[in-house]
Amino acid sequence: MLTEQTSRSDSLLAALVEIERFVGRSGWDQPARLFALAPTAELLEAQPSLADQLTVTAPDALSSIEQDDFNPSGADLMTALARLAWPGTVAGCALATERSFLPAELEPSVPDDPGLAAEFVANHPQRRDLRVVAGALRDSLGEPIVHCVARLASNPEDLLVGADMVPALTQALALTLWGPTTKGNHE
Repeated sequence: MLTEQTSRSDSLLAALVEIERFVGRSGWDQPARLFALAPTAELLEAQPSLADQLTVTAPDALSSIEQDDFNPSGADLMTALARLAWPGTVAGCALATERSFLPAELEPSVPDDPGLAAEFVANHPQRRDLRVVAGALRDSLGEPIVHCVARLASNPEDLLVGADMVPALTQALALTLWGPTTKGNHE
C-alpha cells in the first residue's frame, strides 16, 4: 500500500511540475488558475481523439484540465474553494496562484488591517513574488495525497517542492474532493 501511495504522490508531483511550467509560460501577474486532474490512461480511453495531444508516460500519469470558468474575483480564494465540489470522476485538482510576501524580519512592521497589509506588502521594495501550484488527489483510504511546487520570481531557475508548503491551501483543495457536504458540482 505504501508503494501505491508513493506512486500516486509521484504522479501528483509530476502533474504539478507540468502545470507550473504551463502557467509559467504566460509570465507573472496572473489570476488564480484551477485544474482538474484525471488519470491520463482513463482520459484517453474516454476521449480517444486526445491521443495526439496526450501521452501516458507512466502507469499512474495524470493529465490536467484547466477550468476556464474559475474566477474567484469578488471572493477570497479560500472562500471560492469552499464553494467548490468535484464530481467523483475527478481524481484530483490543482490550483496555481501567486502571492507576495516580505522577509520574516519585516513581518512586525506589516499593518494588522488586511487591506493595509496587502498594500504595504505590494509596495514594499523587499517584496518577493512566489507562484505556488498546490494539488490534492483522492486516496482509496479517504486521506488526500497532497503536494506543492513553488517558484520565486527572483530565482526562476529553482523549483521548490514539498507536501507541507502551504497546508491551508492543500487542505482547502482536498475538501473540494470530499468536502464535509456537497455544495454543488464543478465540471
